Amino acid sequence: MRLSAQEVYDKLVQEDKILELQGQIKFFLGDVDIIVKQKDVVGNIIQEWLQGWLDKRSIEYAPSENTQMPPDFFLNPDDRTKNLLEVKAFNRSASPGFDIADFRMYEEEIIDKPYMLDVDYLIFGYDMSDDGIVTIRDLWIKKVWQITRSMEKWALNLQIKQDVVHKIRPAVWYGNSKYPTFECLEDFISAVEETVYQNPKTHESASSWKRNFIKAYEKFYGVKLSIPRWDDIADKYQK
Repeated sequence: MRLSAQEVYDKLVQEDKILELQGQIKFFLGDVDIIVKQKDVVGNIIQEWLQGWLDKRSIEYAPSENTQMPPDFFLNPDDRTKNLLEVKAFNRSASPGFDIADFRMYEEEIIDKPYMLDVDYLIFGYDMSDDGIVTIRDLWIKKVWQITRSMEKWALNLQIKQDVVHKIRPAVWYGNSKYPTFECLEDFISAVEETVYQNPKTHESASSWKRNFIKAYEKFYGVKLSIPRWDDIADKYQK
């Protein structure tokens, strides 16, 4: 059976009632078994659980061999440019703490493979009680521009260490936030271009980055995007 990312989401929520279920993480070694109560391991376990869920429901997929970049699963193994699914999870009692992607890899990847912008992000917001009971409090299906934002001094929200740009970091897309998520794909691309310009490691390629991206996107989709200048839209995203 083949399902789209939206159909996977619908099946989890409507048929399997995932928001009503409870689970535990158990570890066995020798004659000792424990219930895991460390919240930071839950995210990785959920991704493995989803793969088991896909297998048990006989849903076709191919796992990605590149763990550094989206997606985690190709839901159409015969055409790996469509139905791309990335799985993320975070402790719902805190802000999203996962990475979107390595910035330098991502800005290169979306020119080489513009269909990467169509990845669906299946995001689990989980809770774990003091006795190790895991529940899924929220489940979302989102595009990348719906879970990313700007930040002070940078067009994209980034992990920066010793003035070096590393990962693209998520927004808080639910509830109120100082920095809103991007309204559309075009605004997200504008922020990526501006970050290419701002980042010393990619600054030299900034003059041609947008032109190359627009050309690649049009070649693949047959649509020529109109990407705004960051200076023209920054006020919407930076307070």
